[in-house]
Amino acid sequence: MDWMMYLKVFFVGGLLCALGQLGLSLTRLTSARILVIYVTAGVILGGLGLYGPLVDWAGAGATVPLTGFGYALSQGAKKAVQEHGLIGAFTGGITATAAGIAAAITFGYLFALLSKPQTKM
Repeated sequence: MDWMMYLKVFFVGGLLCALGQLGLSLTRLTSARILVIYVTAGVILGGLGLYGPLVDWAGAGATVPLTGFGYALSQGAKKAVQEHGLIGAFTGGITATAAGIAAAITFGYLFALLSKPQTKM
């Protein structure tokens, strides 16, 4: 076991989550806005080549949070543009993240069927 990798994953993933929580607690940002900020930051940093080294260093600590989804979108778009030209900018990100999107829809649907939703008061 590589304990150092576990520490890096925990540190980076925890830091990203803590920053999001600080954004919720200390500002008027909503969770939806933080989601958009994280995905957009992942796309921009991935497109500029700045997020890749963090992914290489921290692994799942950088790919599992929402910034990792944005990074995957940017990498898929870059690859598709190289293969298919301009149309790849529109199709590559969805192709690269299709498995994660399908899993989110499937598990969301299953949990909706199995749970008893209640209104929060």
